[in-house]
Amino acid sequence: MIWQGLALAFPNRLFPAPFAVAETLWHLATQGTLLLDLGKTLLRASLAFVISMLLGTLLGIALGRQLWLDRLFSAWLLVGLNLPAIVVAIVLYIWLGLTETALVTAVIVNKIPLVITTIREGVRSFSPDFDELADALRLSPARRLRLVFIPQLLPFVLAAARTGLSLIWKIVLVFEVLGSDGGVGYRVSLLFQYFDITAILAYTTAFIAVVMALEYGLLRPLEQKLLQWRTHPA
Repeated sequence: MIWQGLALAFPNRLFPAPFAVAETLWHLATQGTLLLDLGKTLLRASLAFVISMLLGTLLGIALGRQLWLDRLFSAWLLVGLNLPAIVVAIVLYIWLGLTETALVTAVIVNKIPLVITTIREGVRSFSPDFDELADALRLSPARRLRLVFIPQLLPFVLAAARTGLSLIWKIVLVFEVLGSDGGVGYRVSLLFQYFDITAILAYTTAFIAVVMALEYGLLRPLEQKLLQWRTHPA
């Protein structure tokens, strides 16, 4: 309502009303390339997300459990956390060309340090009391993993997933602007050249809708299901 009111009070082609954006969104979805671009961006982000989470979780557990590994790689981890994403993308584009492999690899390289850091801190926060209890009960390695290790690690995995998704969306869009043959970022960069703010806002709205659907339709229900033991212990 505020947006509509401002658009009526200050009419300008660079400040379209929400109804104009909605009309353009429908046109792009039914007759344009919106769905195709969204699909490309989601595929790239999903691939980078899965690989980053798998590798980052394994490396984070290793660094959290083995002090000598943490001391050996902590400086490199700090470099990875602070290395500008744009530099990584440009270097990989130069090495590998303007390819899907370069784009996805650049996203993975920027995402993995964050996952490693979150998982490492999670492993470090494990309560030794649970390990002592597992020893006292003589739990097998499989039961120890299922009943002691995984429940303590899950909150940190979910935190890494949520923060990672928010980071990956942004990085993928920026890298698509730099060099790709499609995707939301690529299309927005073309629309920018024509100062088509209505179409840009339409793409933005569609992208936000997808992100919100993933958050409330997948991540939050999954989090509630996996962490219900903390509020409703058996």
